[in-house]
Amino acid sequence: MPKITTKRVYDPPAPQDGLRVLVDRLWPRGLSKAAARADLWLKDAAPSAELRRWFNHEPERWRGFCARYEAELADAGAALRALDAAAAGHDVITLLYAARDPERNNAAALKAFLERKPPA
Repeated sequence: MPKITTKRVYDPPAPQDGLRVLVDRLWPRGLSKAAARADLWLKDAAPSAELRRWFNHEPERWRGFCARYEAELADAGAALRALDAAAAGHDVITLLYAARDPERNNAAALKAFLERKPPA
């Protein structure tokens, strides 16, 4: 399994990012596709609009967000298989997100989920 990192999509790309995967359902505001340099946009692995609105980046809802997001990921098999296929041959995968909070965002929750899941 490749090393998984997270990075804000607005931060400059770096060679050590490896495979850059945007995991937001909406394209980041004000950012061109060329500037994002995302190798893959995996919007089907992003939290639902309802879950995003419920979470609203409120720190006290973080644990509940993670639990609800993992339940949604159970139904995102095709998106997770696409990520596995794209990751083949890469040493590093960087999950890109647009949120301002570097610790409580969907990429961080997805990273934790992927690191716990058994290899396919």
